[in-house]
Amino acid sequence: MTSVLWFRRDLRLSDHPALLAAAADGDVLPLFVIDPALWGPSGDVRRTYLLRSLRSLDAALGGALVVERGDPAVVVDRVAARIGASRVHVTADAGPLGRRRDDAVGRALAAGGRELVRTGTPYAIGPGTLRTGSGSPFQVFTPFSRAWRAHGWPAPADSPGAVRWVGDGEGVDGGHWPDEPDLGGLTLPEAGEDAAHERWHRFLDHALADYDGDRDRPDRDGTSQLSHALKWGELHPRTLLAALRGQSSKGAETYATELCWRDFYADVLWHRPDSAREYYKPQLAGLRYAEPGEQFRAWAEGRTGFPIVDAGMRQMRAVGWVHNRVRMITASFLVKDLHVEWQHGGREFMHWLRDADLASNMHGWQWVAGSGTDASPFFRVFNPVTQGQRFDPDGDYVRRFVPELRHLPGKSVHTPWEAADGYAHGYPERIVDHAHEREVALAEYARVRG
Repeated sequence: MTSVLWFRRDLRLSDHPALLAAAADGDVLPLFVIDPALWGPSGDVRRTYLLRSLRSLDAALGGALVVERGDPAVVVDRVAARIGASRVHVTADAGPLGRRRDDAVGRALAAGGRELVRTGTPYAIGPGTLRTGSGSPFQVFTPFSRAWRAHGWPAPADSPGAVRWVGDGEGVDGGHWPDEPDLGGLTLPEAGEDAAHERWHRFLDHALADYDGDRDRPDRDGTSQLSHALKWGELHPRTLLAALRGQSSKGAETYATELCWRDFYADVLWHRPDSAREYYKPQLAGLRYAEPGEQFRAWAEGRTGFPIVDAGMRQMRAVGWVHNRVRMITASFLVKDLHVEWQHGGREFMHWLRDADLASNMHGWQWVAGSGTDASPFFRVFNPVTQGQRFDPDGDYVRRFVPELRHLPGKSVHTPWEAADGYAHGYPERIVDHAHEREVALAEYARVRG
């Protein structure tokens, strides 16, 4: 019997429970559907990376990947009917849109006597699994993390051995593959499962031991930069956690905690799908914000006059990725200094980031805005100057992405207004007074709190 393996956020062949289930049925047709509901809102960076990851997967499948476009409820059923498959296998999707889509696909298949089989999860522990002692969802990270570790997760899935991949005589000539967008000068890392594993092993060998300290230093290559690989499932977090088992360094412990944050935000979104767009803490919805205008555009393009902010936004447009510490700094600047509502920044990140993940991105923005799950409230305001001096102490990160400041030595790059030639090469002056805007933000918070 032939079944369909519908790839989504699991673009790999190892540690893949849904692939094991499909292979147990017999021959497997590998399918990817370009869904307009997801493709349309995606920025060119995400589209390009996805297409390159699919090309890598197709090569690993010997050119057997079938790519179709359209509504999955129509396309998946049509492909399954075309080859006489009674089952379509998928990795269960935890996102709001994905759950609705899969329910629609399941109904369409069932109408023809076929079945959608959901196996596994893109997360170490599937969203919705963990509950508090009273049976309610977790709303705070620390108790969730304790429950997450106590629960544990499965070992990596076995290899299915030899799989007979088959096509269907349709859509295998490349005609359904979208053209790759032109990214101009933006560069992306190599895509695909092999590249992800290579990056992971390089991180294990050279950076994991120092990860606890280096993860906050954007001037160092101290992070795994695997967020995009996890986003697209080029490797599974279970694989990473298995490799961390037995590691005794503080870096290994901290890295596992970062994977737990990913599971936590997915769990929050599972229970509160509205929180991708609306305030998790509705009492903060009363804050007054400015409409995004020229200052928002200056922030987005990296010309605010605050070096660490501008370096981060330019990094995003140069490589489709931003260091996590800098994401917090740039987000705080938009919300607390420019008084622009967090959803606007979240959408900008979703457009440009190659690792744009709805749960992690939007809840990260809510964390900064003080309206999310974090216990620390709105009055935490990042100072972009002191943050730059602390986490980029030699100024190397800023100089890498802000060429107008490369003539300034050391940490003086963070305060070009103090140098006689700080603006000699066209760097813009500060668009706001941080101290003043901080007081404005806190006063507005006090008003809402009554």
